[in-house]
Amino acid sequence: MKLQIPDGAFRAYLFDCDGTVVDSMPLHYIAWKEALAEWGCTYEEELFYSWGGRPIREIISLLNEQQGLNMPVEEVAIRKENLYFDLLPQLKAIPEVVEHIDAMYGKIPFAVASGSRRDSVESSLEITGLIDKFETLVCADDYKRGKPAPDCFLLAAERLGIAPEDCLVFEDTELGIEAATAAGMASVKVPQPFERVSYAVST
Repeated sequence: MKLQIPDGAFRAYLFDCDGTVVDSMPLHYIAWKEALAEWGCTYEEELFYSWGGRPIREIISLLNEQQGLNMPVEEVAIRKENLYFDLLPQLKAIPEVVEHIDAMYGKIPFAVASGSRRDSVESSLEITGLIDKFETLVCADDYKRGKPAPDCFLLAAERLGIAPEDCLVFEDTELGIEAATAAGMASVKVPQPFERVSYAVST
């Protein structure tokens, strides 16, 4: 799998974290299933991927509404994150994205713009040895409106001192691509794990 970079002289790369820089989505799903099962809640894998980019507490609230449950949002969120941290030793970076990080590191600045909390982002980047590649990390704690609003990408560009139209966004979710477009930025879609697997099998 090769990522197709759009034409343009980009002056900064902005990266989502989960599912884009690090192959964390399968681990997140394991943590979600275990945490939610304790409250009799189901979370289908297809829905999990379609909701990629949504804040964790919003997901729990939506599942409560959908399934007529009354899960304590904060308690379940903390439980899910703790289960994810337990799985972190298994975490790997996504090679096709790291290839572009390595190619442009030191030539243009990089930022992370994530819908996850800072402790999760920092832990993921530290365990994969990538945290020092990024000049700034914009996390869920840093802005109010989540994707598809453009806030996280605009804040990342502002911190780097680069105009939005000169930034290229790497994203794995439709919400993230919508957010990049709303920010006036070009984007690259990173395939989901099941898409990368099927691609490998078909070729």
